[in-house]
Amino acid sequence: MAWQRCAAQADVSPGAVLPVQVGEESVALYSIDGVIYATSNVCTHEEAWLSEGYLDGDCIECPLHAAVYEVRTGRLRGGPMCPDLKTYPIRIEGSEVFIDLDAVKPPGSD
Repeated sequence: MAWQRCAAQADVSPGAVLPVQVGEESVALYSIDGVIYATSNVCTHEEAWLSEGYLDGDCIECPLHAAVYEVRTGRLRGGPMCPDLKTYPIRIEGSEVFIDLDAVKPPGSD
């Protein structure tokens, strides 16, 4: 599949979560300290939309059962025990954001 355009850079606002659909994958985009990150938009605990959750610094809290994930790494930081979150590499070309869904980053890499 390789790199695909997923958003305009201006659409990814600091302090907010932007849900985007890339093919069949629902992805959440975040702008933290001027860097854009991408995770699965689906909580690994109960399949809630993380984009409807609460972003606090570099952590996203699931709106359903309060699982907390670090956006940069996908690591679970609190809440119910569940698998880490998928993260994806992002690259910026001009003012466009591109994602590579085939290159899922292992938890803890950034």
